[in-house]
Amino acid sequence: MSPYILSILLGIVEGLTEFLPVSSTAHLRIAEALMKIPLGDSACSVGNTACLQDVAYWNMYTVVIQVGAIMALCLLFLERIINFLRTFPRGETGDRTWFNHPISLTLIAFACTSVPALLLRKWSEKNLDNLNAIAIALLAGGIVMWVIDSWSTRHEASTTHVEEMTLPQAVWIGLCQSLSAIFPGTSRSMSTIAAGQLAGLDRPSALEFSFLLSIPTMIAATGWDLIKEVHASKSVDGAVAAAHVVMNGQRWIVLIIGTVVSFIVALGVVEWFLHWVRKHGFTMFAIYRILLGGALLIWGARLIAR
Repeated sequence: MSPYILSILLGIVEGLTEFLPVSSTAHLRIAEALMKIPLGDSACSVGNTACLQDVAYWNMYTVVIQVGAIMALCLLFLERIINFLRTFPRGETGDRTWFNHPISLTLIAFACTSVPALLLRKWSEKNLDNLNAIAIALLAGGIVMWVIDSWSTRHEASTTHVEEMTLPQAVWIGLCQSLSAIFPGTSRSMSTIAAGQLAGLDRPSALEFSFLLSIPTMIAATGWDLIKEVHASKSVDGAVAAAHVVMNGQRWIVLIIGTVVSFIVALGVVEWFLHWVRKHGFTMFAIYRILLGGALLIWGARLIAR
């Protein structure tokens, strides 16, 4: 398949799934496996530098196209972010402080995510290409999300606006988001939304804070992964070979296509998601996760092997 077509398809997958509670990591890994894109050291024979460079490029590509989705979210929330900055630290109603303003709470939640994620990053990296681990995370996350969303509809939310959030709520949501960094397939969006609902946020507030928190989290994660992919060396059966990313004209075009497509698709998805959740909740996404996780456990290896 043409690398340009591959890039368009992967850009669509990234834009569609990055902010939905279905795990963009899981969908990209599944799509890349089905498209036979070389990922991981096991895809290359010993001493095959060209293959290692392909692996490094596609790993870097998967990271960089997330920039398109980040830009889309920043654009959609630009007015909201500017308003938060304008009212910092007192807030719109004058009752906020340096410790409970939405900007502060976002950064505190981000810190609570980052520390566990960094401490357990080796565990996460080990399972990143494990489709069985991703399938289990999809399945378990879908069940958790369904149960929590159903529970929240029967209990009145104590927080209906992000401006009303408390420090303990932000810490709890940040710690729960770290699960998505530790267990690929969990989904940043799913973990923060479910954690927010458990902490007393209503659906729109949980979703909005999930979006706000995803901005610093994705920027940091993308930057970290990009540096790691560009400078890392890969080991194949004990033989270490350079795996730096080698760029040429075609690779730049492929990368730009994927980033632009993910930006355009994410713009539409975020707007649609906001409207859908206000009316219907998260049940549809929970069911989808359960079905996909179950199918991946049963048929995933057979389909990908073809």
